Amino acid sequence: MPSTAQDALIALAALLAPGESDVADRVVHAHTDPESYLNAHADRLDERGIDEPVPELAWITLVDALADHDLLAEVDWKESADEIVAQLRDLRSSPEAWSWYDTADTDLATHDFLELAGSELRATGTALAVLDIESDCYPLVLLPAGRATELVDLATTAGFTAGILATATRR
Repeated sequence: MPSTAQDALIALAALLAPGESDVADRVVHAHTDPESYLNAHADRLDERGIDEPVPELAWITLVDALADHDLLAEVDWKESADEIVAQLRDLRSSPEAWSWYDTADTDLATHDFLELAGSELRATGTALAVLDIESDCYPLVLLPAGRATELVDLATTAGFTAGILATATRR
C-alpha cells in the first residue's frame, strides 16, 4: 500500500485509468504545485468555482482527468435512471452486462438507483464507485469488483473519500 498521499494518487490514477499516464501527470502536478496547476487550468477550475489552491485540488483534478478520458461520469443528485445508465454505458470502462436494466425499477431516487445499479453490476464483476467531491453530484467510475476495496483504501491514504455503491438488495 502506498505510504504517501502522492503515491496513493498515482496508484489511483493507474487503477482507474490504466495506460493513461496523462491522468497521473495531471494529478501529481496539482498535488505538488497547486498554484502552477491552478494557473494552467484556470478556466476549467473556474467552472467548479475554484479560483485558488484548495486542499482537494488533486482529487478534483483526478475527477476531471478521468472524465476527459471517458472513464468517469458525473451525474446530478437528481438524475434520471435512463441518463445515469446512458452515461455509464458510454464509459470506456463499461461492462457488457446491462440486461438487468431492462427490468430495473427506474422510478427510484437517484441514490437508491445508484445502489441498485452497483449491486447489479457487482454481480457481474464490475464495481460502481463514487469519488466524493463534496458536491451535489456523483462522480462515478467503474472498475473490476475485485479491486473495489483497493480504490477505497487508496482514496483514504490520499486523504479523500471513495465509496462503493452496492448495498441495495438484488431482485
